[in-house]
Amino acid sequence: MGYSSENQQLNFIFARISLTLMLTISSMKTLVITALCCLAFLSNAKPKKEKWIQLFNGKNLKNWTVKIHHHEVGDNYGNTFRAEDGMIKVRYDQYDHFNERYGHLYFNKPFSNYILRLQYRFTGLWRNDAPSYTERNSGVMFHSQDPRTMPKEQDWPISVEMQFLGVLADGKPRPTGNMCSPGTDVVYHGRIDPRHCINSSSETYENERWITAELIVRGDSLVTHKINGKTVLEYSQPQIGGGVANRYNPALKIDGQLLKSGFIALQSEGQEIDFRNIEILDLSNQ
Repeated sequence: MGYSSENQQLNFIFARISLTLMLTISSMKTLVITALCCLAFLSNAKPKKEKWIQLFNGKNLKNWTVKIHHHEVGDNYGNTFRAEDGMIKVRYDQYDHFNERYGHLYFNKPFSNYILRLQYRFTGLWRNDAPSYTERNSGVMFHSQDPRTMPKEQDWPISVEMQFLGVLADGKPRPTGNMCSPGTDVVYHGRIDPRHCINSSSETYENERWITAELIVRGDSLVTHKINGKTVLEYSQPQIGGGVANRYNPALKIDGQLLKSGFIALQSEGQEIDFRNIEILDLSNQ
């Protein structure tokens, strides 16, 4: 009688264990199947397509505004900026003398968080009556003031520049994708850097060669420069400050004010250059 009772208890325990194991195995199977279904769904889901916007239509300067030193906004003196052959060209063949006519071609819409990508190449002519530092020198300005706020005699916009440089006759190393700061400051290596320009770590590139430049801007936070796909410079907290820009409206120069957004502009300062494939990816919702 006792032996039979013990057997019954053991059988009951084994039955409970078996049932528990079966339920556990069943639950695990359900979890595995669910996980596999989720993975299959994710693998088949199409990645969100990036919406790059072409800033230059390849035909004309629609949606762009010129501001050249000594001239009113909108006066494209000497046809400095021109749309030809699917490019924006900077040329000086209609100039009699340079006379510090530093120019900028602004896209008409400001941006804050974005990736700007373009290609540039330096061509032959440099006006030797322009300052010597302008040889094989150009760039793209960003977080710039509105050109309509610039007096006729203001030379440089309050802005930050991704500077483009080409090799000179001496063949010495000359990196491109640098940072320059007319009327602005940036934080570099944890402090406001007093230099007007900070060199990048890029290679030196031959002239007449197309170079791809990328500018990643996160409002008043991080800024990254890329040349031909390689990160060459990073800094943060672009803000109004510093010197170089002259004869601006003093009401606009509020030193220490962080720059969260602004206009993008292509530069002309004495060196012929071509720009093409100018496009932007808005990161405002990312």
